Amino acid sequence: MRILVDADACPVKDEVYRVALRHAVPVTIVSNSPIRVPQHELIGREVVSDGFDAADDWIAERVDAATVVITADILLADRCIKAGGTVIAPNGKPFTAASIGSAVAVRAIMADLRAGGDQLGGPAPFSKTDRSRFLQSLDEALVRLKRRA
Repeated sequence: MRILVDADACPVKDEVYRVALRHAVPVTIVSNSPIRVPQHELIGREVVSDGFDAADDWIAERVDAATVVITADILLADRCIKAGGTVIAPNGKPFTAASIGSAVAVRAIMADLRAGGDQLGGPAPFSKTDRSRFLQSLDEALVRLKRRA
């Protein structure tokens, strides 16, 4: 088992470390620029090129059924689910095979509306409830993977 974090804009890295260390699961923080990570044998960092989707490509190429991916990127989530991985958004909501299709469709519609000049609001601000939901979702995902192993 392992956790891969799409880290450039991830607000829950500290929570990932805490849960991963409790379960003794390795974590790799993937980013386009160096991000400080705690000094621990289970925590690693992968700095990829600043090319378009370089971090996403690095993550997607390494996902398997024993991988938990933390990302808010819907297209990366889609790729990871298709590779058999477990995907959790930073707000704690899991991406699943059943939900990813509609998430991709809504993303495409919103992109079309923005391209047409419509002014759309962004996501709701990150809250304590989101952080709590994330901690619970990650813990549950790791317990589920341990049972399968």
